[in-house]
Amino acid sequence: MRYVSTKNPTGPTFSLAEGLRLGPAPDGGLLVPVRRPELGDTFWRDHPGRSLSDTALAVMSALVGDALPTEVLRRLLDDALDFPLPLHRVTERVALLELFHGPTLAFKDVGARTLARLLPATAGGEEVADSLVVVATSGDTGGAVAQAFHGVEGTRVAILYPDGQVSPVQERQFTTLGGNVHAFAVDGTFDDCQRLVKAAFADRELRRSLGLTSANSINLGRLLPQAVYYAHAVAQLLTSAPDRSPIFVVPSGNFGNLTAGLLARRLGLDRFGASFVAATNANDVVPRYLAEGVYSPRDSVRTLSNAMDVGDPSNLARIRHLYGDDVAALRRDVRGVVVDDEMTQQTIRRVDRDHGVLLDPHTAVGWHAAETVVQTQGDDAVAIVLATAHPAKFAEVVEPVVGRQIEMPERLARHLHQEVKSVRLSPEIDHLRDALRTLPS
Repeated sequence: MRYVSTKNPTGPTFSLAEGLRLGPAPDGGLLVPVRRPELGDTFWRDHPGRSLSDTALAVMSALVGDALPTEVLRRLLDDALDFPLPLHRVTERVALLELFHGPTLAFKDVGARTLARLLPATAGGEEVADSLVVVATSGDTGGAVAQAFHGVEGTRVAILYPDGQVSPVQERQFTTLGGNVHAFAVDGTFDDCQRLVKAAFADRELRRSLGLTSANSINLGRLLPQAVYYAHAVAQLLTSAPDRSPIFVVPSGNFGNLTAGLLARRLGLDRFGASFVAATNANDVVPRYLAEGVYSPRDSVRTLSNAMDVGDPSNLARIRHLYGDDVAALRRDVRGVVVDDEMTQQTIRRVDRDHGVLLDPHTAVGWHAAETVVQTQGDDAVAIVLATAHPAKFAEVVEPVVGRQIEMPERLARHLHQEVKSVRLSPEIDHLRDALRTLPS
């Protein structure tokens, strides 16, 4: 499989190894497969009940082609995805795809752990030395990337996050590790962090001299593995409800998660009638784009679902490319639903009371959107809400709503009393350049 920039689809193509190390394309676009990846009829016919291991291998083989030998790719994926991704049918019409059972209790573990293994595996026998992974985070990406790359020889990690705008637990997951992981608290929003990262990659000299690569979903190695859990969800749904069609409800911020779902649809999920819902908080630029046909990015606003506080989502460029910039075609597969903070709190409280299920604020946005959508669908549709994080990561939001303390998993608790180590950074590219150049080896 080769990949091409969204800014120049007829331009130069890149291998998987090149794409992993580039992050964004040299022209600033994002890399996408040059052709539609496909899985054969046999795979989908035998799909119900398939294991996560078999599904992951098939999906990733289709997306990366012959970039790696099959046995190497299977071993890599089995090592990265060594935790379950269960589908929990909460009601007859709404299910949760629980993506928070990895090391940092967030869906970002799927992509980050796979990327951390793909980079050395595709090095062609050469050492991956002096790589600097630069990433912007609105919350969970930071912890997942930090822990996936912590202690990896020859690799340094620089994490940019908006100061005071991630949860205390999220912050501690990437600011307490030390070693080769360095955190920068940016005086601004996530959009400022993302802008700085893009500017760093646009600086060819900086990129070359420091060996920059990305671990945001702008990197193929972060994005492509996320298609796996869509196919795995359908395998589980078809086992228990073979006549149901899935509606994937995706809590969305930078829109990498939805992009991966739309790639999975092209792999064959469309044959099961799969459709998608982009569930956002007040940062609703994509639902407005779907409604109006005009993309108008704007400054992000702070909400309770902070990881989705993105006003200019990068991955919309990939989505527009997949649909030939035809918003009418996109509307046939994706609808947008906007959920405000009050609705989010009400949903957390009600789902806890009625079903005994605790939701984090991002998953609550998805649940509310799911209930809104299934009311307009036939009885054969099941809304699959992507449960993106463990509620304990957002205890400061969830506990006042449900009126009790949430049990803190040990994987989170061990970070709470460790010292936060981060460097304040103004949102200026010159300041970021200086900071990156002076990072210890």
